[in-house]
Amino acid sequence: MEKNIGRILITGGAGFLGSHLSEALLAKDADILCTDNFFSGSKDNIRHLFQHPYFELIRHDVTHPFFAEVDKIYHLACPASPIHYQYNAIKTIKTSVLGTIHMLGLAKRTKARILLASTSEVYGDPKVHPQAETYWGHVNPIGVRSCYDEGKRVAETLMMDYHRQNRVDIRIARIFNTYGPRMAVQDGRVVSNFIVQALKGNPITVYGEGTQTRSFCYVSDMISGLIDLMENQDVTGPINLGNPEECTILDLAERIIRLCNSSSRIIHKPLPQDDPVQRCPDIALAQEKLGWQPEVGLEHGLKQTIAYFQEKLSHI
Repeated sequence: MEKNIGRILITGGAGFLGSHLSEALLAKDADILCTDNFFSGSKDNIRHLFQHPYFELIRHDVTHPFFAEVDKIYHLACPASPIHYQYNAIKTIKTSVLGTIHMLGLAKRTKARILLASTSEVYGDPKVHPQAETYWGHVNPIGVRSCYDEGKRVAETLMMDYHRQNRVDIRIARIFNTYGPRMAVQDGRVVSNFIVQALKGNPITVYGEGTQTRSFCYVSDMISGLIDLMENQDVTGPINLGNPEECTILDLAERIIRLCNSSSRIIHKPLPQDDPVQRCPDIALAQEKLGWQPEVGLEHGLKQTIAYFQEKLSHI
C-alpha cells in the first residue's frame, strides 16, 4: 500500500478493534482522528499513541453529528459484547442507527469512503452453515439481543441506501468473533471470560452443553482484513471477515485451561436467550475479492491473549 494514505476517522477508536486499527494505520503513515465516548472503549488502549504526531483523540458520541474533513471513515463505534450492548439497549440501537446516519452524512459531504463494522450477528441463529453473505439471516426482532442484531441490520440498510441514492463510497464488513490483546477484563465475551476465569482459578462457565460452535479470528488478521476491504477499489460488501476454523465452546474451555495451566473446573449453566447454536463464516468472497484469509492459528492466538491478561490481572 502506498504511503500517506490520507486523513482517517475511526469511530470507536479507543475500543479493542479501534486501537489495533489505529496502530496499523499509523504504521502506514495515515493521519488518524480517533473518536470515542468511552462507554466500552478505554484510554488505556490508546495511551501509547498520545505522543504520536499523527494521532488525535476527540471525546465524542456518534449519536450526535460530527464535523471534520476526512478522506476515509472506519465506523466501528458500538458496544459489541452482550454485557455492554444489553446494559443500555436503547443507547445501543441509537448508536447503530443515528451514529451510522451521522457518519454517512459526513461521508456524503466530504466525499469520504466509509467502512461499516457490521457483525455476524446479522445472521442471528442461522439455518444455513457456514454463513455466506447471500444468507439473509434468522433474527429475533424483539429479543434481548435485538438492539445489537437489528441495529446492525439497519446500519447495513442505511449504508446501501446512501450508496444507491447518494453515491456514497461504502464498504460493509461482517465481523465474526475476534479476540486478542486489549479485550476488556469484564468484556463478557467467551474468550476473555474463559481466560480470566482460568487465570484466577475460578470455575469456567459454559452455557448449555458446550456443543455450540464458534469461529475465532485473531485481532491482527481482522485488522488486515478491514484495511484490505477499505483499500479495495471494487468491493462494497457485505463481506465476511472471520476465521473458518470452527470449534465447540467446550473445546475452547478445555484448551484455555490447558494453556493457562489452570486448576479451574468446568461448570454448566442454561443457554442465554437467542444464543446461536452455530457460527462459522464462509470467507470465499474475501479470499476471491481481497486475497485475504486468516494466518494466526487458535493455539498461537490464545497464547498471545493469555499473556496479555496475565499482565493485565497482575496490576488489578
